Amino acid sequence: MLVWSRSGRALVWALFALVFAPLVLAPLAILGIAAFAGDWNSVLPASWTSENIREATAGTNSDSLVVSVETALGASLIAIVVGTWAAIAARGAPRFVRRLTDAVFHLPVAVPSVVVGLGMLVAFSDGPILLNGTKWIVIAAHAVLVVTFAYSTVSAGLDRTDAAFAEVAASLGASPARVLLRVRLPMLLPSITAAASLAIALSMGEVGATIMVYPAEWRTLPVSIFTLTDRGKVLLGSAVTVVLLVATLVVLMVVGLLKGRVEERRRRR
Repeated sequence: MLVWSRSGRALVWALFALVFAPLVLAPLAILGIAAFAGDWNSVLPASWTSENIREATAGTNSDSLVVSVETALGASLIAIVVGTWAAIAARGAPRFVRRLTDAVFHLPVAVPSVVVGLGMLVAFSDGPILLNGTKWIVIAAHAVLVVTFAYSTVSAGLDRTDAAFAEVAASLGASPARVLLRVRLPMLLPSITAAASLAIALSMGEVGATIMVYPAEWRTLPVSIFTLTDRGKVLLGSAVTVVLLVATLVVLMVVGLLKGRVEERRRRR
């Protein structure tokens, strides 16, 4: 922390708590309370029930949860592969090519997600590539939205790595593929796993573009939440949101465990 005095640090933490508590903690706390509320017509719920959570984890909501996880994993995998490849390829390209690549990969976050969804709906509703009405258009839309963060995270990781390792490996006779697999990618593993976690988290909560493109049999959980709250079922929607939060944390924890095992194997070698 840049503030060194004890009173200054206390003031900074107080200001942080003043902002963090009402903007982050309070909404999450209210959401958790609403998930178990049977009836809420005053300051506090008039009754409590676990029926909302039971319904949030059964039937169509359970199916939507599986769809959300599958979509997030598929979209993040595509985004990581494309974003990592583009970041590494742009590193050795001329400056104007690198600037053009940066602009292209940052374009999805420069426009509303609804625009991305509508654009993909129009682009893939006819040949030669017909994705409309399939789950693949949802996965593709999510991949387009999260590839920016994968590209940016890996690019930042490249800035922190020393290119001399790859150059030395190449000078010793290693093929480009071997340099990529044994030098570049292992050095970028922390950035890649961080990009994967961010992509999964963003995909699990994406709703704007999804509403534009999803078919009836491939409805993600955020879309289900939007539908429930739009119909006035706020308490059930809160319970489904809690399930979504827990599922996202579980998936991210699994990614973290896999990262730890990969790094442990690398150390043993």
